[in-house]
Amino acid sequence: MFKIKTLNNISEKGLELFPKDNYEISDDFNEPDGILVRSAKMHDMELPDSLKAIARAGAGVNNIPIDKCSEKGIVVFNTPGANANGVKELVLAGLLLSSRKIVDGIMWTKSLKGKGAEVPKLIEKGKKNFAGPEIMGKKLGVIGLGAIGVLVANAAHSLGMDVQGYDPYISVDAAWGLSRAVNRAVSLEALISECDYITVHVPLLDETKNMFNKDTFALMKKGVKLLNFSRGELVNNCDLKEAIKSGIVSTYVTDFPSEDLLDVENVITIPHLGASTPESEDNCAIMAVQELRNYLEHGNIKNSVNFPDCEKERSTDNRIVVAHKNIPNMVGQIATILANADVNIMDMVNKSKKQWAYTIIDCDKKVNKEVVEKLKGINGIVLVRSI
Repeated sequence: MFKIKTLNNISEKGLELFPKDNYEISDDFNEPDGILVRSAKMHDMELPDSLKAIARAGAGVNNIPIDKCSEKGIVVFNTPGANANGVKELVLAGLLLSSRKIVDGIMWTKSLKGKGAEVPKLIEKGKKNFAGPEIMGKKLGVIGLGAIGVLVANAAHSLGMDVQGYDPYISVDAAWGLSRAVNRAVSLEALISECDYITVHVPLLDETKNMFNKDTFALMKKGVKLLNFSRGELVNNCDLKEAIKSGIVSTYVTDFPSEDLLDVENVITIPHLGASTPESEDNCAIMAVQELRNYLEHGNIKNSVNFPDCEKERSTDNRIVVAHKNIPNMVGQIATILANADVNIMDMVNKSKKQWAYTIIDCDKKVNKEVVEKLKGINGIVLVRSI
C-alpha cells in the first residue's frame, strides 16, 4: 500500500486515478511514499526516508529543494504542458491589452459614475484617448518554443501576426507542433531588434535571470510591447522603468507583479492568472498522479527535473531501479553484485542527466534484501528499489 501526502488542494480528477486498493491519500502522513504539491514551500521540510518521489502539479519547482532531493534519491516530477493552453489564452489577452489600452479605458469609464445622461457624450468625446493599433500584420517575437511558446506562436499566426520564433534548444516534439508559417529568428538579438511585440517563455535559470536589461532594451524598436508570462525575474525592473520612460517599451504586461511596478504607467500587472483555470488544475493533477503511479509501481521516470527520463516496459516480473551519480563503472559494479548473487539480467536501460543517472534492470528472479543492501553500499548510489 502506497501512502500519498498532499500539501495543497489537488483536483479530484487527479486523485481519483489512484486505485483505492493500493493507495492511501492524506494531508498528514508522516512517512509518505509520495508527495503531491502545488505551491507549498518545501525547503524547510524534513524529508522522511520513506519518501520516494514528489510530483509538482505545475511547471515551476522553485518551492522544492531539488539538490537535497537528488542526494536522497527522491525523484522530483513536474507537469510541463499541462497548463499550456490556459497560459496561451492569457498571453493572447495580454497582446490585446498591450495594444488597445483596454484597461485604461475601463478604469476611465468607471470614473464617469454619477454623470447621468452625460455619459454617452463623454464616452464618445473621450474614447480617442484610448485608441491603439490592431495586432494583425504586426511582428511578434516568441522567445522560447516549449509547450506554451509553440501554442502562442501558432495562435498568433492564426490571428494574422507575422511570427518570429527563437529557441536554440527546441525539442523534437515542439518542432513537430510548430506551424511551418512561424519564421525562425537567426539570433535572439535579431528577434529583439525587429519585432513590434515580444513575448518570453523560458525557465528562470542563472543564465536567463535579468535577460531583459539595459543592453537588450537598447536593441529594441521604439514603442515595443513586452509580455512576460514566465517569471518576473527574467526582467530587470530598474532597467525596464528606464526603457518605459525613454519610450523604448510602450507597454509591459506581466503575470508576475512586484511592488515596484504596481504604480508604473504603461505597466499592466496581472495577478499570476496564467494557469488559474479549472481545466489547467485538472490537467496538472492528472499528469502528476500518472507520473507518481508510473514511478512507484514500475520505476519509470518521465518529466523529472532532477533525474533523466528513463522508461521501459517490463520484460519480467522482477525489477530493480537504481539512482546514482553519473560516474564511471556504476553499471559494472551493479552487474557484478547481481551476478555474484546468481541473479541474471534479462534486460536493462541506463540514462544520465548531468551529474545524475538512473538504471532500470529486469531480472530473472526477485532480488532479496541482502542484495539490495549491497547495492546501496556502492559509493555514488543514492537509491535502490526492488519492485
